[in-house]
Amino acid sequence: MSIYDSIGGAPAVHAAVDDFYARVLGDPKLAPYFTNVDMQRLKAHQRSFIAAAIGGSEIYAGRDMAAAHADLKISDEHFDAVVGHLVATLSGLGVPEETIGQIGAALAPLRSEIVTV
Repeated sequence: MSIYDSIGGAPAVHAAVDDFYARVLGDPKLAPYFTNVDMQRLKAHQRSFIAAAIGGSEIYAGRDMAAAHADLKISDEHFDAVVGHLVATLSGLGVPEETIGQIGAALAPLRSEIVTV
């Protein structure tokens, strides 16, 4: 069984993305990155990306991570804050620690594509 299926599929990913962005937008260090961003569009891309990354059948058709984040000047501190919000979101939704670790392992290699500062 894929991680996607084990956490509850599309409804769980949808709930996780909504909660995640509520946390990120509430973080004064991260909120400025999202000024003038179409959040509905971004959330749709994020749902597809996460679903595809954790074994769902969705196809992510957005830009690659390096291109999408190239001009944002993201630091390790900001990347770590985002990861922290993702872990808090998943924990809050009752995702088991082992599964959170698997999700983290799938997403961790993206640091080198996202961090530019």
